[in-house]
Amino acid sequence: MLKRYEVIAIVKTDLTEEDIAAIMDKSSNIITERKGVIAKAEKWGKRRLAYEIKKQKDGFYFFIDYAGDGSIVTEMERNFKIDDRVLKFMTVTKEGAVTKEGMEAEVAVAEVKRTQIRIETNDNASANRDDRPAGDARQGRPTFRKAITREDSTTKGE
Repeated sequence: MLKRYEVIAIVKTDLTEEDIAAIMDKSSNIITERKGVIAKAEKWGKRRLAYEIKKQKDGFYFFIDYAGDGSIVTEMERNFKIDDRVLKFMTVTKEGAVTKEGMEAEVAVAEVKRTQIRIETNDNASANRDDRPAGDARQGRPTFRKAITREDSTTKGE
């Protein structure tokens, strides 16, 4: 049985995309080398920090949801502590235990759902483009009411 974990890490914003990808890949490799299963890995992007951390006001967030044993957590946290590019991290244990097969099935179902959502959004976007009249560049903008002139407006008592 494997335990479920979520880790959120904040890295410096002055890093390149390759550096951020390298940090995420290193974390993913730690999980897979120790026979863990990754359910989801997401880049949340650059965000303003609530308070200054290591003289940084902004941070780049990433999130990994995985299942494994305690040795994965200790190794990932050890690597985050050593790496100067990581500003802060937090690992949370999720409720319940799962099997490796159950986790892999969950990952497959989530991937199918993501693919369906992408297809639906692409279909909706192309359908919206087809509905628009060819010369109407102002589609989607707010419409303005006709200006009210003195003759149009009448007040009580006049």
